[in-house]
Amino acid sequence: MKAFRLIVLPAILLPALFVDGCSRAPAANAVAEVPAFTVSHGLVHLPAESPLRREIRVDAVTASGGATTAMYPAIIEGDPARSSTIVSPAIGRVVALDVGLGDHVHKGQVLARILSGDGAQAYADNARASDASDLARRQLDRAIAVQGAGGNASKDVEAARSALAQAEAEQARSRIRLAALQGGGGAPSRSHELVLTAPFDGSITSLSIAAGSTVNDVTAPLMTVTNLDRVWATANVPEDAAAMVSVGDAARISLSAYPGMQRVGSVGSISAVLDNDTRRIKARISLDNPDERLKPNMFATVSLQQAGAPGVVVPQTALIMDNDRVSVFVERGPWTFERRDIDIGSDNGSVTQVLHGLAVNERVVVRGGVLLQ
Repeated sequence: MKAFRLIVLPAILLPALFVDGCSRAPAANAVAEVPAFTVSHGLVHLPAESPLRREIRVDAVTASGGATTAMYPAIIEGDPARSSTIVSPAIGRVVALDVGLGDHVHKGQVLARILSGDGAQAYADNARASDASDLARRQLDRAIAVQGAGGNASKDVEAARSALAQAEAEQARSRIRLAALQGGGGAPSRSHELVLTAPFDGSITSLSIAAGSTVNDVTAPLMTVTNLDRVWATANVPEDAAAMVSVGDAARISLSAYPGMQRVGSVGSISAVLDNDTRRIKARISLDNPDERLKPNMFATVSLQQAGAPGVVVPQTALIMDNDRVSVFVERGPWTFERRDIDIGSDNGSVTQVLHGLAVNERVVVRGGVLLQ
């Protein structure tokens, strides 16, 4: 078995070790961590040594002036009152297509010709009615002449006059039917084809037929003629901003296709129905487009100058967002702040309108507020 040796320290060293240990213990706890902020009774205070004082900036709330600028996504659209969908008045076969997609057309210009049995019947009915009207007119003239020579009774003249009236009525009906099949205009076709013509000056913005194709559905669009001299910039306004948009609001339109180019106008109409899918309303600005640079379906941004009740605005950097809660930190004393909920309105990208919760000249944290949460 190994022997253990007891080491005995000199008595003079024990007091020294005890004193050294006692002197070091307080030194380890002497440096206490300074809190970044303290919270008491809902107030956040930054101590003098707080590092957050270098990150926080406070500024006074300013008046909004009663008018704001808001930006909304938009799209260029053709005016429906200046767009016409061309359909075939009867089933048949396209024997000629005189225009192509994107072509400019003039009012009355021939767009296409369709060979149709219904069209042929209409031409035949019109010719028959015209001939019957001419015959009835000659018979009336003959009856009047015979009566004048003493050879006809009055009833014969009356019968001839009635026959003429019926023949003219049938002729008028056949002409109207033929005009309807021809699209309301155009000279009669010698080959008895249905002639489709442009209802006004414009461009072919859609085309779904070709020469030789068969038209089986008289409701199916064959092409669309659109006049693009005037177009709409349609802004999609969120539901929560709908009350701030009014007819007559000044608008400035910028387009992705033409950086740096802007058009000006005013809100001409606002849709009466909210879109069920996007929860937005449509505000339309009518724009002159003589050079047709603004094309349907182009993306745009609409800036609206919206008149409103005078209020206050704060920089967007002051807002603290927490789900549906919007708040700011309001200065209550030197480096002492209170978090306050507010109701906000429109914004222009840098400042936000405050509807309720703040007054002019109150001081709020405009930078670093998120560090106080």
